[in-house]
Amino acid sequence: MPGRQHRRREYAASEIVSYGKGVITWYNVTMKVLIRPIGNSLGVIVPRSMLERWGLTAGDSLDLTADGLRPPRRRNAHDRLDEFKRNLALEVLRRSSADEIRRHSLLNLTRWKQSGAWCTAYDDWRAILEGDDDGRLFAAMIGQDQEANRLRQSPPYMGILPSAVLEKLREEEAG
Repeated sequence: MPGRQHRRREYAASEIVSYGKGVITWYNVTMKVLIRPIGNSLGVIVPRSMLERWGLTAGDSLDLTADGLRPPRRRNAHDRLDEFKRNLALEVLRRSSADEIRRHSLLNLTRWKQSGAWCTAYDDWRAILEGDDDGRLFAAMIGQDQEANRLRQSPPYMGILPSAVLEKLREEEAG
């Protein structure tokens, strides 16, 4: 893009492409590949014995990443909770501007500090929220690295979503 500096950073199985001042324009290059019959084969040529070993069959999917094709990760309760917290953060980003998130979150942090409810993650959040780098805020909220996951364990933007939306997300997670 003319006049814009293009930066690319890689994080594990995720990728962030930034233009200008840290705005995330593309995140997570993992995609699903549907397993479907093609003659005597299923989708891409993967030996049936390997699909059986992975517990997969027609209609299931494989994950295609920059590193190759693999079976989907098995999700334990902790992974599901991490994904739920990331989905909450995504919904906050869909419904609120970065300025609204900053304002709401800083008010929460101030109130929590005054009440004595404080942890080191709140110091990290405060540093992010007091800055003007939206890319850093978005990466903390929806990133898939360990640091973003750690920060989402103590999100200061709680209370910004309407209770009906929060309840709907909980119902979707419960299945």
